[in-house]
Amino acid sequence: MRDKLTTSKIMAAIKSKGTKPERLLSSAMWSLGLRYRKQYKIIGRPDFVFLRAKIAIFCDGDFWHGNNWRLRGYNSHEQELTKYSQFWVDKLKRNQERDQHVTTELELMGWIVLRFWESDIKISPEECARKIYEEYQKWRQSN
Repeated sequence: MRDKLTTSKIMAAIKSKGTKPERLLSSAMWSLGLRYRKQYKIIGRPDFVFLRAKIAIFCDGDFWHGNNWRLRGYNSHEQELTKYSQFWVDKLKRNQERDQHVTTELELMGWIVLRFWESDIKISPEECARKIYEEYQKWRQSN
């Protein structure tokens, strides 16, 4: 088991913006002709936004946002959490609660919120970008 200082250094080194999934999705969106803003200053600080269309896009890390259990072969997120200390259980649950709160608040403000798992982006950034493109086209056709 690692000491707290080592764990703290490892966690502090994890990037919150400009991550590999963000770069992959950015490139895929750009190739479809989509132009966006990054890290826009609204609730939740979405990774990408389309201001006029009010579309907010989040690239959610599998570990930090609650998808890691699928990748590790557990039956549920709760089953995976039994392997962690209470600190991490509380931290990860707060992250998920915050994600839900941010999504709800943005939707109440009239935003369309799209969330993509890091692992899905890594598998096919083009597929994720296509979903964004389709949502953007729906907005264009209605305006």
